[in-house]
Amino acid sequence: MSRPFSSRSSASAGSFVRVNGKIRAREVRVIGVDGSQLGVFSLAEAINQARANGVDLVEIAPNATPPVCRLVDYGKFRYEQSKKEKEAKKHHHANKVKEVQLSPSIDPHDFGVKLGHAIEFLCEEMKVKVSLRFRGREMAHKEFGFQTVEKFIKEVSAYGHPDSAPKLIGKGITVMLSPLPRNKRGKNPHQHPDGEGSSPKRPEQNRQPEPAPAGKAPSAPPGNFANNPFAALDVKVNE
Repeated sequence: MSRPFSSRSSASAGSFVRVNGKIRAREVRVIGVDGSQLGVFSLAEAINQARANGVDLVEIAPNATPPVCRLVDYGKFRYEQSKKEKEAKKHHHANKVKEVQLSPSIDPHDFGVKLGHAIEFLCEEMKVKVSLRFRGREMAHKEFGFQTVEKFIKEVSAYGHPDSAPKLIGKGITVMLSPLPRNKRGKNPHQHPDGEGSSPKRPEQNRQPEPAPAGKAPSAPPGNFANNPFAALDVKVNE
């Protein structure tokens, strides 16, 4: 079924693309529906060709001499442009790298805060570099550093995956995390249902550790941190 051929203003689409009768050039170079070069025609002839094919004449290179126009349905053209813009924006974010720094003796509260930041970055299509640096005698127990990094990777597994296994470089451990595809990635827990802003921090992140009685070292935090000797080491240093 044929449809009426009418001039469509690009202003309604929020762009500067000229279509059909809005094109100002007297002559244009025409690209056919199949992508082939048809040659240079007067504007009236080009519009007649678009009418004959049931599509629009869309100006795609206005600064060329003569301007280049394409025979294509304008709605399809706008859809293709929108997809290209989204892909470009996605790759732009993918090229950004955010860093999260850990330590072997990190407490659960700080661990949760760092975890939340990493998840937010991954949900925004950014890579995350996880760095853990040893200080002093911590180098004697590298296994606890690897346990901390592995726990971090496990916690973000619903949002990103490591590009490679964690590596010991100098006095630190590093690993690069990449976001999972959107259709396989968990929802951003810091985003409201309406998509605006971020939700308040979880209660467990706001909970502060209770002070230890005088003369008694604080108990080790649960989880992988229970066997970490650096928490007690920090207490001895501060005494």
